[in-house]
Amino acid sequence: MASRLERSSFGEWLWTVDRWLLGGVGLLMLCGILLGLAGSPPVAERIGLPTFHFVNRQVIYLVPAIATLLLASFLSPRHVRRAGLVIFLLGLAGVAATLVVGADIKGARRWLQIGPLGIQPSEFLKPAFVIIAAWAFSEGARRKDMPGTWIAVLLLLGTVAPLVLQPDVGQTTLLIACWCTLFFLAGLHWLWVVGLAGAGGLLALLAYKLFPHVTARVNHFLEKGSGDTFQVDTALESFTAGGWLGKGPGEGTIKRILPDSHTDFIFAVTGEEFGIIACMGLMSLFAFIVLRGLYLAQKNEDPFCRLAAAGLVTLFGLQSTINMAVNLNLIPPKGMTLPFVSYGGSSLISLALGMGFLLAVTRRRPRAEILDRIIEPERRGFAAQAPLAGATV
Repeated sequence: MASRLERSSFGEWLWTVDRWLLGGVGLLMLCGILLGLAGSPPVAERIGLPTFHFVNRQVIYLVPAIATLLLASFLSPRHVRRAGLVIFLLGLAGVAATLVVGADIKGARRWLQIGPLGIQPSEFLKPAFVIIAAWAFSEGARRKDMPGTWIAVLLLLGTVAPLVLQPDVGQTTLLIACWCTLFFLAGLHWLWVVGLAGAGGLLALLAYKLFPHVTARVNHFLEKGSGDTFQVDTALESFTAGGWLGKGPGEGTIKRILPDSHTDFIFAVTGEEFGIIACMGLMSLFAFIVLRGLYLAQKNEDPFCRLAAAGLVTLFGLQSTINMAVNLNLIPPKGMTLPFVSYGGSSLISLALGMGFLLAVTRRRPRAEILDRIIEPERRGFAAQAPLAGATV
């Protein structure tokens, strides 16, 4: 154990990082391996792969994911912004590339095939988008001569446009919700709340009218028993069969016919084998991470760190809620993974990046350092010399 007096980078990190948040994420990763052992073997056997193919790959993906989380958590707020900008530009270029050379899967182009690896650029775009949007809002609030809000608006439009073209309505909805959260926390007028709510309703209506797969999913959700609802019906049957305590590890049978039991519907497998009590425990773990992150964000005095932490926690919490709500047939299917639990390399590493950024911006820092970051541009007279000089990246 490092001493409090140790001045090495590791010693400083160890005594400034939030251990409760780090421990919660680590426990969630372990849950992902355990639940992967329950949900992925039937899928592997159905498609002729070794029984533990997906589990082994998930463990392999954990290595770069953990490394990404730890490395990102060492960054200073300035380096978080710079890393976020680079990853955002690369992610946006990757999303644009999927429209040209992406693999067509179920009528959507969301994946890039690089050798044996399939990469979903939109996953890496999400945490970087939150970082850049938080920077724009915080700089706009701190410096009245910088149009931070309008930069954030253009950022949103430029980000969701290629996502809609893929089309990826789920990720688009998630990013818009995170952006609106940041806008609200940055102190928007109540008229903007009404306007954004109206715009959100209009966009939802357009998605329903323009995209056939969205129309079908909404119709099947609203008209129970119409169309193909096999996935959702089977997921609900899994919860019923598991009861409070579940059938026991490896004893589930419904999971053998449940499509995507290792990805989108891993929560239903949890219900069948470990029971509703275990599902509530898993939900409590997600809630703990979200509430801890919001608590740390509320305590933070740096405007950028406060907004970035709130945005990253919102991204994590909404994705978790959407996945579990789909499994319980509370909302139409979205095709969104359960963070750190569902199988998927791109999802796992991008979520680790987001949590690493969250740990970085919530690390304890001296009050003098925070105040210096806020007042430094004015002290140096940057505002008088160049309107945008204070917008440090």
